[in-house]
Amino acid sequence: MMVKFTIYGKPMTKGRPRFTKQGFAYTPKETVNYENLIRLEYQNQVGEYFQGKIEMHICAYFEIPKSTSKKRREQLKDETHYYDKRPDYDNICKVVTDALNKVAYSDDGQIVKMTVEKKYSERPRVEVEIKEVIT
Repeated sequence: MMVKFTIYGKPMTKGRPRFTKQGFAYTPKETVNYENLIRLEYQNQVGEYFQGKIEMHICAYFEIPKSTSKKRREQLKDETHYYDKRPDYDNICKVVTDALNKVAYSDDGQIVKMTVEKKYSERPRVEVEIKEVIT
């Protein structure tokens, strides 16, 4: 089984936990909202549940900066040029895999292979592909 889905909008990362004055940890509101969006998009577009080992491919498309020259913008439009700035790929991966726990699979420990790409695009989004690994 193989599924694909897209999260439209600016790619976000897993925010670091914050602590109250009393020492309790909590997840930042922006992270919670983005994880809820990922879950909702998965359920609306796919809804499948994986039981065994899986591999995942994530491609995050970042907006071309407004300050980019017209010539360079034309080059970046084809969505093949890599985005080599922050955020780090592992934080993009973390927010997606954590959001899909108990929705697409029982635990992200089922993921045995992961690839992550960051590219430029005029339409910012995150595309996720999940495949069942047959062994």
